[in-house]
Amino acid sequence: MFVFIEAITVCWVAIMSRQKPEQSAGYQQYVRDIFDTVAASYDNASLRYFPFCADYCVDKLKIKKGSKVLDIACGTGVVSTAAAQVISSKGRVVAIDQSPVMLDILEQKAKKMHLQNIDIQQMDAENLEFRKNYFDVSICSFGLFFMSNLSLAVSDWLSVTKPGGKVLFTSFAASAFQPLLAEAIESLKPYPLEYHSHDAFEYLALEQNCQQLAKDAGLHEVMTEKKQFGFHMQSTSEWWDVLWNAGFRGLLGQLNDVDLAEFKNKHLQEIERHKTDQGIWLDVPVIITIGHKPV
Repeated sequence: MFVFIEAITVCWVAIMSRQKPEQSAGYQQYVRDIFDTVAASYDNASLRYFPFCADYCVDKLKIKKGSKVLDIACGTGVVSTAAAQVISSKGRVVAIDQSPVMLDILEQKAKKMHLQNIDIQQMDAENLEFRKNYFDVSICSFGLFFMSNLSLAVSDWLSVTKPGGKVLFTSFAASAFQPLLAEAIESLKPYPLEYHSHDAFEYLALEQNCQQLAKDAGLHEVMTEKKQFGFHMQSTSEWWDVLWNAGFRGLLGQLNDVDLAEFKNKHLQEIERHKTDQGIWLDVPVIITIGHKPV
């Protein structure tokens, strides 16, 4: 478990602080900067587990046409665009994120897809600016990790959801991206990098914790499911795309050009040994948590 926490933490948060993330004054700005940086390549095919999961979650929620949907920490909008197509022009998706660059990309994507039922706003997911009991469905796909208080965040999402409505959040299970990610962390040890574990990753990596969190926040009829969204990569370059185009970029960004090239060459040679006739397996087990707001 420790290897997972060390690895997945730097992959998606990559905190350059010796303080706890929630105690660091610049934490939110730092996370925003990372995702502003990777936004242009966040829809890279090697990160296709994000849209795969989004499509699955939207289908699982059985969202009705005409519904109001809140997409929390929407990123480039894989959930928003999937939901917008289901609810038809009579419904609305409100997509919020702290990264303005991510939101710009979502806006361009929505125009390209001719989706006119997505409203885009830059907003703090822990300080929602909506009236109570407004949304039929509230979704946070891979964003809960970054909240300073998990229970309060989910409670806030619940408060803006209608009685009888649904709240869904996702997180990575403990074996996600292993053993590749653990090997990346091991290869980075010779370099003078700084990061700090965030307990939220460890907590949300277990189904029972996700279920208890949802119940403590006030959700009823809570269910969790572990779903595999992994696939076989055909080359080590796909694994590099996973590292370079998501939160791990915040850690790799500390390396100078020489060290970065050295690390990349060495690490990808090590990863090559995992290749089989099918390719290199990328393990992406996801915990999906769904609960209902009491009527």
